[in-house]
Amino acid sequence: MKQQMNGYLRAGLILTAVLLALIALGFFWTPYDPAAMRGSEKLMGPSLRHLMGTDNFGRDIFSRVLKGAGSTLRIALGTVAIGAVIGTVIGALTGYFGGAVDEAFMRLNDAITAFPSMLLALVFISILGSGSFNVILALGIVFIPSFARVTRTSFASLRDANYVKSARLMGAGSGRILFVHMLPNTLQVLLPAVTIGFNNAVLAEASMSYLGIGSMSSLGYMLSDAQGVITSAPWYAVGTGLVIVSLIFGVGLIGEGLDRGERDEGV
Repeated sequence: MKQQMNGYLRAGLILTAVLLALIALGFFWTPYDPAAMRGSEKLMGPSLRHLMGTDNFGRDIFSRVLKGAGSTLRIALGTVAIGAVIGTVIGALTGYFGGAVDEAFMRLNDAITAFPSMLLALVFISILGSGSFNVILALGIVFIPSFARVTRTSFASLRDANYVKSARLMGAGSGRILFVHMLPNTLQVLLPAVTIGFNNAVLAEASMSYLGIGSMSSLGYMLSDAQGVITSAPWYAVGTGLVIVSLIFGVGLIGEGLDRGERDEGV
């Protein structure tokens, strides 16, 4: 069983590392200018010259994917950072102190999660306006409750642990107990939640960009653009979609490996 877990984790790390290396490369270099239009090279199929073919404006799809994946990654990471940091703080406070504070935050948490996340994000976007930063902020707010709930459960189960009681007896403050003693012992639950949150953020960002609300350089917008030439140039949608699926699959394998490792340790 341990060997199987290592296989999941290893495969996920390798696949994700390869994709991240390509995305990092796209920040500094692409085979062609992603925005350059070449009328004589419209809708060319994949070849050694154009690895993913060209679109209906003669733009190199591989170059566009490298740039677009960077935009999608940046928004997804920003979303998870906001959701995880704020959600972890809220979950830690409510799980540790309990009482009225816990009840108030959890009722607010339930009220937010009662709405479909995409609908709630669209409401925030309509208030804040479009643009990458506002998409990150809107999605980050929507993701806070899920992280808060996971963290709250972990901290509530640990607040009466012996090492926590010992820290209190030694005069440690609540902040030190929460984030020095307890937080490291919740990482085995929090890290898989982060991988799930990242994958959900990629899908949410791609969906919003597909609808024309998010970044016009992201993979989701490219999928929307590819829909118009799906019959004459299917490689456009296939290449773009494959990158999204591969990124989600790689991070999902990491999360599965971490989760299986935690279950094996508990046996």
